[in-house]
Amino acid sequence: MKIIKLESTPSTNTYISLHRSDLESPCMIMAREQTAGRGQRGNSWESEPGKNLTFSIYLTPHDFPARNQFFISEAFALGILDALSAIGVDARVKWPNDIYVSDRKLCGILIEHAVMGMNLMHTIAGAGINLNQQRFLSDAPNPVSVWQLKGEETDVEWMALRVAECVGQRLDALFRGADATALHAEYMGSLWRGDGAYYPFRDVAADERFEARIEDVEPLGHLILAGRDGVCRRYAFKEVEFLL
Repeated sequence: MKIIKLESTPSTNTYISLHRSDLESPCMIMAREQTAGRGQRGNSWESEPGKNLTFSIYLTPHDFPARNQFFISEAFALGILDALSAIGVDARVKWPNDIYVSDRKLCGILIEHAVMGMNLMHTIAGAGINLNQQRFLSDAPNPVSVWQLKGEETDVEWMALRVAECVGQRLDALFRGADATALHAEYMGSLWRGDGAYYPFRDVAADERFEARIEDVEPLGHLILAGRDGVCRRYAFKEVEFLL
């Protein structure tokens, strides 16, 4: 996978959106500094310049059904887990695809798809991995970095190569027709709070707090939660919150 390094850009996802016609697929755009990095829910992403790995990967899947788009999210997140494992960090995937260590957020992910007809036209998968940042100044509730976990620095460019390799292998296998059932099973086995125990959640629309366990994640990415009463609830992203 080709890696293009930028000194500074508002957002690597936005950069790809503006320069798609000049980019090959797949490729990674990484930036030393993002001045307006974007997270889920429209949030900004705090990242000290030069300290972390902020990047996006551009993909143009060939004849990949749009109904299977969540498999790309699963492969992308698992690829990042593979790269983190290479530096001794045991992390989990927080549904739908952020990366946590214990109850702290190590990596934020933002995946954007463009659909034409029944298939995906292109995908932009962006992430920010907290590597060497020692202090977080924003009001984000629970960030953590590899430096805070291990007390040592990680070479950002070396990590970019590992992420490109690991994510590329996961995506290549998916697009070549690897067993998506096995991929999904691995994703489910890597879920944060996916151990069958009951945890607190909040139904956003009803502003209702309840306890449930993760039952499944559907092919389109909907989360299935089973309450203590055995009743299952189905949520799309942003419809339910994990409570810390």
